[in-house]
Amino acid sequence: MTPLLLTVDEAAERLRVSRWSLYNLIRSNQLRTVKIGRRRLVPVAALDECLELLSEVAA
Repeated sequence: MTPLLLTVDEAAERLRVSRWSLYNLIRSNQLRTVKIGRRRLVPVAALDECLELLSEVAA
């Protein structure tokens, strides 16, 4: 079963970027996250959205 939410470390691993780079994507509003308690989690669907956004900018 595929999880709906990923930790920051898991999301960074899936995108093959550093934690620092992932937080930069979050700060620049290029990657959507949710906050549950003190934890910041990344919806799996947000990774696809982020990649589409970055592809459009690069084109």
